[in-house]
Amino acid sequence: MIKIKKFSWLVLVLPILLTQNAYAAPNNASSLITVNAPSTSNEVASSIQIVLLLTVLTLAPSILIMMTSFTRIIVVLSFLRNALGLQQMPPNQVLIGLALFLTFFIMAPVGSQINKDSIQPYMQGKITPQEAYVKARDPLKNFMLKQTRKNDLNLFINLSKLKVKSVNDVPLRVVIPSFIISELKTAFEIGFIIYIPFLIIDMVVASVLMSMGMFMLPPVLISLPFKLLLFILVDGWNILAKSLVIGFR
Repeated sequence: MIKIKKFSWLVLVLPILLTQNAYAAPNNASSLITVNAPSTSNEVASSIQIVLLLTVLTLAPSILIMMTSFTRIIVVLSFLRNALGLQQMPPNQVLIGLALFLTFFIMAPVGSQINKDSIQPYMQGKITPQEAYVKARDPLKNFMLKQTRKNDLNLFINLSKLKVKSVNDVPLRVVIPSFIISELKTAFEIGFIIYIPFLIIDMVVASVLMSMGMFMLPPVLISLPFKLLLFILVDGWNILAKSLVIGFR
């Protein structure tokens, strides 16, 4: 009982001691931490540039996924895995990694042009931030316009009720969604072509099993080795990677 009483007194006393220390802390901390507001226009400009840089870094994943070749590649790879009948092989990490490096390979000329015309001159102080933005936007915009179908582009131009004289006058807010749905359509077309040979194998295997009276044996279990063998014999990864890269050039 004595130990329990001592423990209860400690429970009551400790919060009081902690609150006294907590109330005393801000006085000491305020003398150590000081925040100075920017006083000159250069400091204000630097602060704005830092905020803009953080904003770009936050949007970098969306830019990488939606404004490059990544969307088409990852959708096609997912179609391939489903057509083979493999649920978890290759794993998602492998597919995403392959899609990323293929994207870096395809977008390398665009990235080199942006670095040469926009980033390096801006870092050297030769151009203004507005000029750097325009020179970085144009190569990426031209890449997206090259892969965008006219019907998709006209759809969003009509929806936005814009009057443009040429394709170069179309703003990014119209180009980006047009590019995305064009990429999805192209990826689905490639996926349909990928499915055809594997679907034929499934149908042949299912017909053979039915003719032999093996109704209880899943056709997928028998057709999977044949689909893998076909994919290996035709060197499927080589053909698929080559087709994806050439499709953007």
